[in-house]
Amino acid sequence: MELRLGLSDATLQSSVRAAGEKHLTRTHIYLSIEDHGIRGLGEISPQSTSLNGDPSTVEVLSELREFALPQFQEVCAREGAIPSWTRVARFAGPRSSSFFAVSLIEMAVLDFEMRKQELRVSDIWPATYETPSLSTVSILDEEDWIVNESSQRIRVKTSPGEISEFQVERLRSLSKPVILDFNCSARNDDDVLSQVVALERIVEIAAVEQPFAVGNVVDHARLSEQLDVAISLDEGVRSIRDLEQIARYSAAKLVCVKPTRVGGLANARTMIAKAQSLGIDAYLGGFFESEFARTVNAALAATCTDQPSDISPVRMLANGGESNFVTSAFSFGLEPSTNFLSGLDTLSE
Repeated sequence: MELRLGLSDATLQSSVRAAGEKHLTRTHIYLSIEDHGIRGLGEISPQSTSLNGDPSTVEVLSELREFALPQFQEVCAREGAIPSWTRVARFAGPRSSSFFAVSLIEMAVLDFEMRKQELRVSDIWPATYETPSLSTVSILDEEDWIVNESSQRIRVKTSPGEISEFQVERLRSLSKPVILDFNCSARNDDDVLSQVVALERIVEIAAVEQPFAVGNVVDHARLSEQLDVAISLDEGVRSIRDLEQIARYSAAKLVCVKPTRVGGLANARTMIAKAQSLGIDAYLGGFFESEFARTVNAALAATCTDQPSDISPVRMLANGGESNFVTSAFSFGLEPSTNFLSGLDTLSE
């Protein structure tokens, strides 16, 4: 078995400024697992810096090198085979970086497993929904908005304070419901209430997302009682226990489940089902991944949610005019091109 760990930097066609960071470039981390001529690929795309409980790229790479990959190799050596993808989530430690690392390994193992058995993703994950997509824009800068025409919902990055007339006019042009995403930046209820009052006659507000800090279900519950729109939680959704606390305090009616944040695809499916059983709608979120991981996430979303999800391709600046991926008959329908795979900066073999 050969493991190859590599990085590929990508630049968004239009940056998106959030309350605590600016999304302009993204480092995609890839893991290739090859055994007896069969290869599986995984991808994660952490933030450049740690923020709101999520690890940085450096922290995730350190986790992979020092803990996750050695542990995975030890299991493979001890058992004489690559373990089933359904077991990989259990390898996660308590650190947020471990959840990201394990999700990378899990995706690569799942891709490998399907290719080994010559399966398509529809063979193991029959689509239940035609999950619509959402797009992300920001009213915190004047960058161009890139909105997928098929998106049924728009996530709007915001923060406390007055909205300029320029941004108001841009919002007025939207014909689809929006989620006002505060990314943990609100200091008090009025930061949120005043903005909702100012914007609710201009645009249809579907939800207000994560105004307060991670784990602060009490303040979200109090705010929810004062709003006519739903509270959505994102950074505060990492485990089944989080969902149970959210339901217990009636802190949110909608949650964003990001596979990388919760430890992988298996955990994401379980958490979405749990949220639904608690009467909470759930959508699938992302981290500005490449078309490969976005294809994986879209297949996952189709099995478990009808809520608009962050699954449409992220528009990146052209990279030499050649796609990093080519079509494939098996697995998720994409595999890395020969040039792309050979060009990855190999960090571990």
